[in-house]
Amino acid sequence: MRQLHSDLWIVDRPLRFLGLEVGARMTVVRLPGPKLLLHSPIAPDAELLREVKALGPVAYLVAPNRFHHLFVGEWQRSCPDASIYVAPGLDTKRAELPIAGVLGDEPEPAWKGAIDQVLLAGFPFANEVVFFHRPSATLIAADLAFNVGSSSPPLTRIAFRLGGAYGRLAPTVLERLLVRDRAAFRRSLERILEWPFDRVVVAHGEVSEQGGREELIRGYSWILGEASAA
Repeated sequence: MRQLHSDLWIVDRPLRFLGLEVGARMTVVRLPGPKLLLHSPIAPDAELLREVKALGPVAYLVAPNRFHHLFVGEWQRSCPDASIYVAPGLDTKRAELPIAGVLGDEPEPAWKGAIDQVLLAGFPFANEVVFFHRPSATLIAADLAFNVGSSSPPLTRIAFRLGGAYGRLAPTVLERLLVRDRAAFRRSLERILEWPFDRVVVAHGEVSEQGGREELIRGYSWILGEASAA
């Protein structure tokens, strides 16, 4: 577990996707109280459970998009008092889970004031909800962007070079292909960029400790530029 702020931690684990080692990252947020929110939960083991519970009670388990949900059930079984919040679509895909709510464009009352959120419109493939942790000025995302660099295995580096997202904080070419409503997606990005963040935490790749906002703008210049051209 790596601490980024007095109320913010990350935990990394290996994870393979489509044959590539891309890794996975869980973000732990301590809310006032001090209850814990787990964003994009990774596979729990006894040691990780002890470390997390030592920080406070696990109150909220957040599956931020249609792909980052695999271990929510395991965490809920270990922390039965925790409430599960999921991205749109997971409420039917994971109907067996005791889901407390479906995430939207406004923060839940449980974390309003400490965390803001935006649902990425126009991108139903992922239906990702992006978060902003106010006390640490940190953007918390899952697959909004990737930050794969030299520490990744060779095959992963090759794949992300081909996808146009190697060595920088950026989406891959798949986002260009899978966005269904570019205007709606751009409006969501513009709302995200109104937040005063510098650090960006993504689920795959390195954390951008500084300059994350500018990196994200460069990574999405292909769609943000459409607003100035209109």
